[in-house]
Amino acid sequence: MAASATKRDYYEILGVARECTAAELKSAYRKLALQYHPDRNPGDHQAEERFKEASEAYEVLSDPEKRLRYDRFGHGGSPFEGFGGFNPSNLNDVLGEIFGDIFGATRSRRGGRTRGADLRYNLEISFEEAAFGSEVQVRIPKPKRCEHCEGTGSADKRVHTCPTCGGAGELRYTQGFFSVSRPCTTCGGSGQTATSPCTYCRGAGRVDGQTTLTVKIPPGVDTGTRVRVGGEGEPGDHGGPSGDLYVVIHVKDHPIFVREDTEVLCEVPVSFVQAALGAQLDVPTLDGKHRMKIPAGTQSGKVFRIKGKGIPHLHGGGRGDQHVRILVETPTHLSSEQKALLERFAELSGEQTHPQTKTFFEKVRELFG
Repeated sequence: MAASATKRDYYEILGVARECTAAELKSAYRKLALQYHPDRNPGDHQAEERFKEASEAYEVLSDPEKRLRYDRFGHGGSPFEGFGGFNPSNLNDVLGEIFGDIFGATRSRRGGRTRGADLRYNLEISFEEAAFGSEVQVRIPKPKRCEHCEGTGSADKRVHTCPTCGGAGELRYTQGFFSVSRPCTTCGGSGQTATSPCTYCRGAGRVDGQTTLTVKIPPGVDTGTRVRVGGEGEPGDHGGPSGDLYVVIHVKDHPIFVREDTEVLCEVPVSFVQAALGAQLDVPTLDGKHRMKIPAGTQSGKVFRIKGKGIPHLHGGGRGDQHVRILVETPTHLSSEQKALLERFAELSGEQTHPQTKTFFEKVRELFG
């Protein structure tokens, strides 16, 4: 009892309240384990002790029955049962559940047939290709399954259980009361070895190569869209299935159009005469020219909408719209006659034909009296 009385409270160790949930327990332990794990603090005995202390606290409190007994009887446990001792094997499973591969413990499938890695290919396409889709040929450097050994890495296409790890693909190292798994260095985590390595691939089961693929780009993709091509990643180890290829799209800028999701925006310049009197304009769209009417008195910056001339929705359901912003151009390099006509126009028009100017000066008079 004297020894147990010196122990710190488990809830205090993890920094949680006694009524905390299982998720809160796991989150608190995750932070402490990341901070004090010996792999991250080599040679630091104080960190190792803190890690052991936190691990023991979590091992008890994460078990509902042990937690209940601890809440009732403290470190001494039940007068009849106790906690049953600290179980490093169970804790290692907990660590694996929380941290995955954080400690480098990559678990391989028993039998050695592991899936190949996925590959990424960055593809630049035009604005129009993104809008309407296309088929693009890409040439990618990609390891290929060795045809001579059928990907087994063995000259006779036969493999044997790794003598070092016994086919587990991993080795477990025990330090103190906890253990950490590492990939087997003899078989590389596959769990199998070849008696006579293939001379063409040197036992790797794969050789360097290049592959040309036709990738179908669906309509409506945008920069950052990923197109998956199944089975075109790296080949798996020892005849395992290949990974996938992910083509990541980057869309080139367009000289006229700007895209916002499925909407397209373009700016169209018009003369001040067209804006004042109204006009019929041939507006560029992704489908070609579109005849559009602007009414008399159109102001610079006015936006008109052309329905259904935008970008198709990526997963179907029609197209967005195109928005046309009018830019009224002010003439330059006027002749003497043109200047005289404009001056005469200004005398005749006054403020009545300039609604924005009239509104502006009304606001100024209201502001300054």
